[in-house]
Amino acid sequence: MQIRPVRFDHPDAMKLNDLVQLEYAERYGDGDVTPMDPAQFDPPQGLYLVAYDGTEPVASGGWRAQEANGEGYADGDAEIKRMYVVREARGRGLARRILAALEDSAREAGRTRMVLETGIKQPEAIALYTSSGYAPAEKFGLYRCYEDSRCFAKFL
Repeated sequence: MQIRPVRFDHPDAMKLNDLVQLEYAERYGDGDVTPMDPAQFDPPQGLYLVAYDGTEPVASGGWRAQEANGEGYADGDAEIKRMYVVREARGRGLARRILAALEDSAREAGRTRMVLETGIKQPEAIALYTSSGYAPAEKFGLYRCYEDSRCFAKFL
């Protein structure tokens, strides 16, 4: 497995984004409509990674810088977005490897806290984050008012 940085609008990133949106629709009835601009993931204000099994993209994840605003973010936040592993590649530790690389990148960029939002219908994601040192946090972002939403944070 090789993990490479790509732009969020790279064809492989878009392919994985389409798959994660389908999974969100299966679990929640709709995809994630959080506005995201590919430039938000460009270093040094973010990073987007894709893992490859040979030439096939099998996992992704990114972070983008956030600052204090009316959606509950704090200055110095790095928000994790679009963590995803295709079903056939799950159980190999790819999500954990991508998460660690994102944390390292955000720390190097001067970010002080990683934050993420997930939902109660993604117990695998919640287990990954809590086992990686993330703790429940005050809700933020587009889904902060949704009952099924769960937010987590980890100081870098």
